[in-house]
Amino acid sequence: MEINVKAIHFDATVKLQQFINKKVEKLAKYSEDIASADVNLKVVKPETSLNKEAAIKLNVPQHDDVFASKVADTFEEAVDLCCEALKRQLEKLKDAK
Repeated sequence: MEINVKAIHFDATVKLQQFINKKVEKLAKYSEDIASADVNLKVVKPETSLNKEAAIKLNVPQHDDVFASKVADTFEEAVDLCCEALKRQLEKLKDAK
């Protein structure tokens, strides 16, 4: 699976990118059909707590794309929440087959 991480208006650290890759790759065990994942990270204005947004779109051929977007205190937490939501969506897709 190809994972594209895009940090909007800031540079994501190598550590953050590795964390995202590890989390998103785990989603492959719920569906082997995932072709790629697009991860967008951005800081929501104003600069307060709960201002880190992560949006993940999984490209799944033969199905609609699977998408989740979450806002949290840290990017890691937002990515975690997105992965949980995507996991549930992938399980529903598998059950619908």
